[in-house]
Amino acid sequence: MLDDYVGKNVFVRTVTHHYTGKLAAADERFLKLEDAAWIADDGRFTQALADGTLNEVEPYPAGCLVAVGSIIDLCEWTHDLPRTQK
Repeated sequence: MLDDYVGKNVFVRTVTHHYTGKLAAADERFLKLEDAAWIADDGRFTQALADGTLNEVEPYPAGCLVAVGSIIDLCEWTHDLPRTQK
């Protein structure tokens, strides 16, 4: 199922953090995110998904790996990826 999202922008919630990024690759252990950001505060969740409004954003200078075992949910992010610290 993760293969369906490869090449797309995603919003990932884990047990401790939230991330945005372009899903470059996925295997049984990790997601590889490009143009990734840790979303320190997504504000109202429905609003964030509907229009891309996020309260606090901490972009990674490069990509990151997210452990698959920590994922709660993942959905397509239909907005530009946040790349500015906020």
